[in-house]
Amino acid sequence: MTHHETRPRPPGHVAGLLLAAGGGRRLGGRPKALLTHRGRPLVEHAAGVLRTGGCTRIHVVLGADAATVRARAELPGCVLVDNPEWAEGMGSSLRAGLESLAGTGAGAALVSLVDQPGIGPEAVARVLAAYGSQDSLAAAAYDGVRGHPVLFGAAHWAGIAETATGDRGARAYLRDHGGGLTLVECGDVARPYDIDIEADLAHLE
Repeated sequence: MTHHETRPRPPGHVAGLLLAAGGGRRLGGRPKALLTHRGRPLVEHAAGVLRTGGCTRIHVVLGADAATVRARAELPGCVLVDNPEWAEGMGSSLRAGLESLAGTGAGAALVSLVDQPGIGPEAVARVLAAYGSQDSLAAAAYDGVRGHPVLFGAAHWAGIAETATGDRGARAYLRDHGGGLTLVECGDVARPYDIDIEADLAHLE
């Protein structure tokens, strides 16, 4: 057992940031947060993965049908962040989430996506372990290919917010700062598929 499990984390802890605002346009307009996985809304599962993986503070960015998500999903202890501009793409949700973490004392944000249920606590814990300081930049990799979750030290937040547009999220920032990015191989413990189209729903349990 680590001391983090018995005492509050010191200043500079890593906060979980779950992007769950998507409207599921290619799923007939069903918000991804509300898809059913193991009998509960998918957003509950995704938040639980972050908590089990070691994130003590979790911010969840909501967008499509946010009121219904708030009513149906049980997200105790999570900070729910509304992104009214969710339709602009993932970039706006990433900006809203990072903004919500300002002033919390978090030294980094571990960003995950609601529509990747194949990525579990083991991958979260591995990427979390790459945190060293507010300058840290790390991402899960699957057979060497960068994926989620991604860890952004607080020193990077302003730069990411400036470049996060459309559905690209932090892609441009990570490309420009690739030299400082630590890739954490997770292909042996997680599968990085997305729930994007009807055929992908077969991955849900």
